[in-house]
Amino acid sequence: MGHGPLAGVRVLEFTGLAPAPFACMLLADLGADVVRVDRPGKLPAADAEVLLRGRRAAVAADLKDPAARDAVLALADGADVLVEGFRPGVMERLGLGPDTCLERNPRLVYGRMTGWGQDGPLAQAAGHDIDYIALAGALHPIGERGGAPLPPANLLGDFGGGGLLLAFGVLAALVERSISGRGQVVDAAMVDGAALLSTYLHGMAARGMWTDERGSNLLDGGAPFYRSYRTLDGGWMAVGAIEPQFYAELVRLLELDSAALPDQMDRARWPELHDAIAAAFAERTRDDWTKVFDGTDACVAPVLAPGEAHAHPHNAARGSFLEVGGIGQPAPAPRFARTPATAAPAAPSSPGDPTALAEWGLTPDQAAALSS
Repeated sequence: MGHGPLAGVRVLEFTGLAPAPFACMLLADLGADVVRVDRPGKLPAADAEVLLRGRRAAVAADLKDPAARDAVLALADGADVLVEGFRPGVMERLGLGPDTCLERNPRLVYGRMTGWGQDGPLAQAAGHDIDYIALAGALHPIGERGGAPLPPANLLGDFGGGGLLLAFGVLAALVERSISGRGQVVDAAMVDGAALLSTYLHGMAARGMWTDERGSNLLDGGAPFYRSYRTLDGGWMAVGAIEPQFYAELVRLLELDSAALPDQMDRARWPELHDAIAAAFAERTRDDWTKVFDGTDACVAPVLAPGEAHAHPHNAARGSFLEVGGIGQPAPAPRFARTPATAAPAAPSSPGDPTALAEWGLTPDQAAALSS
């Protein structure tokens, strides 16, 4: 069984693509007992998918088969949370929709993860991360001035606006259930979550501090003191020296003549300031600049590839990354003083602990209906 603030919480996961498994990974990281359900023949290998870490058991079920469906319903009867990531209406057609499950288990928190949401004109349309963040207004600000909008991998839609939002909604529903004693449906849509992540930009625009011209604003690479610069060896350094005292430290450590530079906030001369900073960074390697700025208040850091981040001294000291099933990956977060999560999550279950189904209340016949 898991350790952490969610120890004792049971989650029934219908395995899907990135956002729903990520939400369930977060719950498992914090101690939830997660049983995942997949289609027959589709159980991933134990080392194939890092998002599936921490599950104690995995089963394969043909949900069109009455015996398998009844066994899955029995699992839902013993669950605190159910998570599914199908298009709207799929679970209802399978006889596993929220009305059915909540009638049998009124305390169930039923989490639904989609791109467009459970209703609206696009609810039944296909889509991917880039589409959801585009419609939410979260893709437009990202990219070079005069260039195309550039998707930040699939971090904004699938993970920040999707899986993280779903996990947040599930936890909120669990807190409310502790008061009312009743479960409910959580409708988490990536388009909603991506929009929510851009709230600050709406506030800046309302104050006249943000324009729709990509790459010309304070936080989108337009400001020469808030962007990345190439170094002598082809690496990059990230600069975030917004406040005057941090900017002054940046200028000092770059060994630039502050009197010869344009004023920091003179937007008309930002190109000139950018060129001066870029020329300075181009004179040394990334490692050299890292040593110069390490521990200072200039707000400068090396741009590390995901694999490099594991070895950075700060990340290593905090244990921000670990190895699960032979694969390096981020460690569980956040950290809890009194109920810490398991230090090393288990590798993905395939099929996992055979005692889990019995502990969840399934009979031997019901367990036999779920091939693993």
